[in-house]
Amino acid sequence: MIEHLFDAFAYPPIQRAAIACILCGASCSLLSVFVVLMKMPLIGVSMSHAAFAGAVMGMLLEINPALSGFIMCLLAAGVLGPLSDRTEMAPENVLGIMFSFFIGVAFLGLGILTRTKANALNLMWGSLLSLAGWDVAVLAFVTLFLLFFVLLFFKEIRLVLFSRRLATASGVPARAIYYALLFLTGAVVSSNLATVGGLLIFALLVQPGATALQLTYNLKHFFLISVASGVGACVSGLVVSYIFDLPSGAAVVLMATIIFGAAYIFSPKRGAAKLKKGSTYHEDDGR
Repeated sequence: MIEHLFDAFAYPPIQRAAIACILCGASCSLLSVFVVLMKMPLIGVSMSHAAFAGAVMGMLLEINPALSGFIMCLLAAGVLGPLSDRTEMAPENVLGIMFSFFIGVAFLGLGILTRTKANALNLMWGSLLSLAGWDVAVLAFVTLFLLFFVLLFFKEIRLVLFSRRLATASGVPARAIYYALLFLTGAVVSSNLATVGGLLIFALLVQPGATALQLTYNLKHFFLISVASGVGACVSGLVVSYIFDLPSGAAVVLMATIIFGAAYIFSPKRGAAKLKKGSTYHEDDGR
């Protein structure tokens, strides 16, 4: 079985799928840090469904689904930022409304679509083995751009994650960085439509960061652990899907869940919390 697995990597589709897995895991995991630490998991849900809705609309209008998905994500990011900043509504409520709107648009488009829905289903669940070289190239560009952004503005990002209000008071362009992160989320989600799929990619925007949250308090380590868990989930998911002939997107998400479960079970934070709680209990009991 292992020999057959290594032999499979001699084929270009498998090679493209492996490269896309690494890029998908890295890009989604970098953004997962922001999604988790800013406590806005619905960003991933809303953006993934915006990309899927845009892709379905693109198929109806006979334009490139990846391009239409990207445009829809940019529009969603452009609406989300001002709405959460200039209205009294909490960002979570705005995201919830946007999510319900985009999922409605997506399934409305699927209902109207008269020709075969196979391509639309690929965008929903992902199809790593059908990626073209152009898909991988776009994903590589988006991933490298995101990495460059994080490295260039790491200090500012750290302050924004701690407190947007404090960051603004310190002269950091917190709003610009927040908006940039929203647009980058849209770019990452739309470029990964063909890898994990529009309905599943939000899991990779939450679970790697949630995994890192179980293991470290250090922000640099947070990024590293998140990326390692995301890439590991994508690569292991690809291997599992190949061996057992499973949908690749679903396999990736399940592996990400297993990795999170292991991190939660063996989290040193949970052990420290239990020890602290037990110590407090004994102190109170002895009074």
